[in-house]
Amino acid sequence: MSAVSGRNIGVAVARPTGGNLLAEVQGAISASCDYLLNRQTSQGYWVGEIEGDSTLLSDYVLLQLWLYQPDGAGNWEPPTRLRVEKACHRILDKQGDDYGWSLFPGGPSNVSASVKAYCALKIGGVDGREEHMRRAAMRILELGGTEAANSYTKLYLSYFDLFPRSKVPSIPPEIFLLPPGNRFSVYAMSSWSRAMLAPLSILDATKARRRAPKGTNLDEILSGREALLDERFSWKGFFLLLDKGIKLLESTNVARDRTTAIEAARDWMLARLDRSDGLGAIFPAMMNSIMALTQLGYGLNDPLLQRELAHFEHLVLDDELGFRVQPCRSPVWDTALTTFAIGAARRDVAEPVRWALTRAADWLLSKQVCHRGDWSVRNPSAKPGGWYFEYANEHYPDTDDTAKVLLALEWAEASDLEEQRAAERRALEWLVSMQSSDGGWAAFDVDNSAAILTQVPFADHNAMLDPTCADITGRVLEALCRRAPGRYAEAVRRGARYLLRTQEGDGCWYGRWGVNYLYGSCFALRGLRAAGVESREAAIIRAGEWIRSIQNPDGGWGESPSSYDDPPLRAVGESTPSQTAWALLALFATDDFESGSVEEGVRYLLERQTPQGSWAENACTGSGFPRVFYLRYHMYPQYFPLMALSDFIHREGWKVR
Repeated sequence: MSAVSGRNIGVAVARPTGGNLLAEVQGAISASCDYLLNRQTSQGYWVGEIEGDSTLLSDYVLLQLWLYQPDGAGNWEPPTRLRVEKACHRILDKQGDDYGWSLFPGGPSNVSASVKAYCALKIGGVDGREEHMRRAAMRILELGGTEAANSYTKLYLSYFDLFPRSKVPSIPPEIFLLPPGNRFSVYAMSSWSRAMLAPLSILDATKARRRAPKGTNLDEILSGREALLDERFSWKGFFLLLDKGIKLLESTNVARDRTTAIEAARDWMLARLDRSDGLGAIFPAMMNSIMALTQLGYGLNDPLLQRELAHFEHLVLDDELGFRVQPCRSPVWDTALTTFAIGAARRDVAEPVRWALTRAADWLLSKQVCHRGDWSVRNPSAKPGGWYFEYANEHYPDTDDTAKVLLALEWAEASDLEEQRAAERRALEWLVSMQSSDGGWAAFDVDNSAAILTQVPFADHNAMLDPTCADITGRVLEALCRRAPGRYAEAVRRGARYLLRTQEGDGCWYGRWGVNYLYGSCFALRGLRAAGVESREAAIIRAGEWIRSIQNPDGGWGESPSSYDDPPLRAVGESTPSQTAWALLALFATDDFESGSVEEGVRYLLERQTPQGSWAENACTGSGFPRVFYLRYHMYPQYFPLMALSDFIHREGWKVR
């Protein structure tokens, strides 16, 4: 490494950028800033919609069936009937040309999503769509039938006797009796997994059941084929055998009284409903907790259940765009990224902009975590100081949001500067304390990487662990180096070594929380440059060459979530504004501001900006659980292009008025 920066070697032959291009960029930046400033809420934050796939709507229908059982004739009360009908219409809108349902727009049909959608439609009624249902059933059978769906899909179906409970994994509440240091305790799992599993274990141990509407079954999508697994000499085989043993034990008198274990899971869950907009503030855990509360005897009029139902309904959008269900809400994330983008663009800040950024800073400071959460089990000596993603989720601050808030506060001064400086010090100390032993950073925990847990039968949501990743590590390095240069030199060196070690052979990095290699490469490169790795280093040169090599003919960059399933498809996809912005930001981190690739990428963004100053994008460029669940952040195509254009013009020495 060297502290001296230099021009990138191996850049494509540069084409001069004339004054017109720079003037166009200046205009685009001003229009983008105005667009975003006009959308700041009165409280000072920004928040955009987050869109997922049809499984959210399907699960919503199942929750209505759980809470509001139809009468003997299969009829719901009118309010429930209306909600179910709206959800079903939206599910039908998402059905693909082959009559299945995919995990992202343009993606292949997914068996779990298709089974859930088919089930929800059958429960909700599909008058006039019988042919669509018949063909959907055929498509599901082609994909392997219900048996090929993941464990959680089959588990939900089993609650309504639509799939045999004996054929889904057991989730014993006894895991909540294990001490935190045990290798199989809930704290060895990812934060979202333990939040999902606590209520599911209660439902499992109490043999939860509800009836489906009269005459409803899913026999027509059962293939009759069982997966043949020869796992006798592996951890997976051990856990499958253990699962059979648990089921056998549950059928005997020995396991009849599981009160202590159920109470442990209950107490764990109830403790995490405080200071949070629902359990984990994410859809699956929130839905599961509502079901578990009813199973524990909480009536629909109980204040606690009413509160949790209200949190859940805040995820529902029902307006002129139709009925949608969000997986979570992202005000801290969107506010941090928007504040950073506007602040970096408007470096000579006029008074109205300064006031807008001050309101954003004040709001962000009000969301800093001051209580210990699950993270403190593996990091007991650290003091709290992080930020979470949502409106309220104090048990689960994460390093990614914390790093981005710190970067945003570089450009925004709060009303109380002394309070801001103290908050920043707390956040920096907490962030450094969350570094894992391999030198990288994960989202919610330290050293959450026990690979053995990926072999348990209910681990097929592909998110049992929270391992370190390049995109978060890069963002943390950028925050540490920009906000406290030199103070955390050893942590920065370890983080940089982690990034250099995890670079792929062709020069890119895997992206855990964004799609995919474009996202990982962007933030890994920004972190490395902040850490002092100069542009002449081989790793930086290789990365720049890779990014230029996968540019699309239209001048932009794009990547489909398919690259998670098939890595050779990395950076293959139609161009999008957000991914083009990531590619440009990555190239700027290699000191490439002048190549033909950069000019074409900048022009791609300019040509696609609307007169209102925004960009349109329909693709899923966010990743919830790779290979399982993807996200479309509606604000990604707004603030990321602004960041890229801002970096481009300020490198040229221009001032944005």
